[in-house]
Amino acid sequence: MNNKNLLTRKKAVIPLTLICCFLWGSAFPCIKIGCRMFDIDTSSTSSQILFAGMRFMLAGVLAAIAGSIIAKRPLLPDKNTLPKICLLSVFQTILQYTFFYIGLARTTGMKSSIITASNVFLSILVSALIFRTEKLGVRKIAGCILGFSGVVLINLNNSSDLGVSFMGEGMVFLSALSYAFSASITKRFSRSADPVLLSSYQFIIGGAFMTAAGLISGGKVNSVTPSGAAMLIYLAFISAAAFSIWSLLLKHNPVSSISVFGFMNPVFGVILSALLLSERSAAGLWQIITALVLIAAGIITVNSSPKKKYEVNEDE
Repeated sequence: MNNKNLLTRKKAVIPLTLICCFLWGSAFPCIKIGCRMFDIDTSSTSSQILFAGMRFMLAGVLAAIAGSIIAKRPLLPDKNTLPKICLLSVFQTILQYTFFYIGLARTTGMKSSIITASNVFLSILVSALIFRTEKLGVRKIAGCILGFSGVVLINLNNSSDLGVSFMGEGMVFLSALSYAFSASITKRFSRSADPVLLSSYQFIIGGAFMTAAGLISGGKVNSVTPSGAAMLIYLAFISAAAFSIWSLLLKHNPVSSISVFGFMNPVFGVILSALLLSERSAAGLWQIITALVLIAAGIITVNSSPKKKYEVNEDE
């Protein structure tokens, strides 16, 4: 009960969500570094899916071990939780990341970042209109618009490429939609199952599927080095830690109040890419500062909505 109370308080929610966003933001440059270390052809979607599958399988194992240590008992799925894990894995790992890598290979990083940020909008819409776990109010919509404006601003450059294709931008959008469904599914299933158990085993199943799909379709990892292995472990840690914490927060808070922090992911991504890869961002300092202000305003707006109970009790 104390843990539940703590995980609904802003003094815990804000730092925990920002830690998750920082970890996910660091994944952008670290995936690029990892691909170089493993000598993975970044133009090969199959190889990227293989690499992602390896990462997620390891993430699942790490999360299961850590969860078992914390719980002081083995975290093992039973016949009731296994179907939930499989369904969650389809949306949170298999569809989300398969769509993402297919689309990323056929569109620009800027477009991918902006479209991916739409998962915040989509998460709130799916939660309110499909799963009916909360209400869709003016403040939530306004907050999403403010946050999304910040993401667009930090990715703004002088490119005039406005082309859209189903296999490019369309796939990235489907990836964002898959995440939106996974957020509401996680909240629903975590009412009767341990969120860490759900997160860890959905990664193991999803990662195994993606690894097999990558190998069957011709994906290759051309080099294995100690530094590459260390980077793979860090990438696995990102997923294990961030998704486990995020799942716990989703269990105890409205989807909208947690998902809106996702607008910070591309901000951390831009900053960390500049630090780790020396990538020069098209966004100037004023754009980054203004983007942070807009995103912060969006987060505050969404979380200042009147708190009303709008939960549907369902049998699991």
